[in-house]
Amino acid sequence: MCRLTAKCPNLLQQVTTLLSNRPEQPTVLKIQPTNPARLPPTGNPHLILFTLALLVFAVASQVMIVAPILTRISEQLGVETAVLGTLITAYALAVAVFALISGPISDRVGRRKVLLAGAGLMTIALALHGLAVNFTLLLVFRMLAGAAGGILSGAAVAYVGDYFPRDRRGWANGWIMSGMAAGQIAGIPAGTLLAGYAGFQTPFLAFAVLMGLALILVWWAVPQPDVPRAPDKLTLRTAFESYRTLLRRREVVAAAVAFFVMFGSIALYILYLPTWLEHKLGFGSVAIAALYFVGGSANVIAGPQAGKLSDRLGRKKVIIWTSFGIAFMMFITPFSPAASWLIYGVFFLMMAFFASRASPFQALMTELVSSEQRGSLMSLTLAIGQGGFGLGSAVAGLLYFQVGFATSTILAAFATLMMAAVVWFFLPETKASGVAPETIETAMPKRVQSALCGPCPEAGHMIRVIQDQCDQHPA
Repeated sequence: MCRLTAKCPNLLQQVTTLLSNRPEQPTVLKIQPTNPARLPPTGNPHLILFTLALLVFAVASQVMIVAPILTRISEQLGVETAVLGTLITAYALAVAVFALISGPISDRVGRRKVLLAGAGLMTIALALHGLAVNFTLLLVFRMLAGAAGGILSGAAVAYVGDYFPRDRRGWANGWIMSGMAAGQIAGIPAGTLLAGYAGFQTPFLAFAVLMGLALILVWWAVPQPDVPRAPDKLTLRTAFESYRTLLRRREVVAAAVAFFVMFGSIALYILYLPTWLEHKLGFGSVAIAALYFVGGSANVIAGPQAGKLSDRLGRKKVIIWTSFGIAFMMFITPFSPAASWLIYGVFFLMMAFFASRASPFQALMTELVSSEQRGSLMSLTLAIGQGGFGLGSAVAGLLYFQVGFATSTILAAFATLMMAAVVWFFLPETKASGVAPETIETAMPKRVQSALCGPCPEAGHMIRVIQDQCDQHPA
């Protein structure tokens, strides 16, 4: 309570006058809420970016490593290469299911707890790959890793939307996606060489160590952003209702379709590319490792720059033009002359376009809804995207062994153009155009009224004239 000193000389008199002259019928005071804005975030943004990038590095590496070591898995376990496509499909389905489960949870308990749970489960799942002495065990462990991936992926992207201001999300997503690029530069080449010399289980054990380090950093350096959470209690009914509410919006349906087609096109192109290079151009483990190193370098160069560019020009423009570049590179890959240097050039440009599309697309997704629904939206679109990846993986295996790799890449290019069309016609441009970012998102009050002349946060119950008087004469 404020002290009645010379700083507030007329306060007691004003209160007495107001109370003595009140009308017979009570007056309902309607105080308009102030414009919301985010409170200053805690934590070190650069350390948070490093932690999330490391997490993405480990998750992406353990996913991408499967394609270049399919031949090693086939040799060690005595399984036909065509059957190994089910490893990708099983992983994708597990990601989809657990993404749907974790999305509403993260909207209510916060992203940090979900990141900790997902990182812990992923560490255990990858460590168990060392016990995969037959195909059945490997399939089970890949599904367990998929469950962890479903928990992590949506929460990591939603965290960026919660923590970073809107005009920095493209930049932040670009740096976090550079973790995927680092996986191509270091994780995949090193993992491919380890699989060739020490068995296919070895790279997964290495990634388990990195994921354990990421778990420690999340616990130590990643705070829970101070943003609103979904107010209702988490039940199956409320979770289902949150997804149904999202799917009533045209832009959310469009985003889900775009994710499905995009992930399907990636699977059609990338899954059997290393196998085709081995059979067509005679690439070995070292050449495949070098290819992913080149692609990862393109990711590092292009990803952050594309994110920053989308902060200025708008997300959709960058997504559309890079999608055209991806489609062209996919189409020409199987028709390129049998020269390794040319394949490296095509793959370099392909990965640069991939990175340039990913950063603005992730940023656009975080801006379609407020923080109370962001986790559900990211998990919903991720789940649908993984369904596309699983379907694309299954189709890629059939096409590769029935009609060849060229048919798969042409279909992938066509799907990429379809995705670009969906984004162009049905998704909104979220770049600010004279609209303040705080009018787009729901966050904390910009002005905290002092309570009875003191800096108490439980303000808002005072009569406006008294609040204004106190603001002029702080205690």
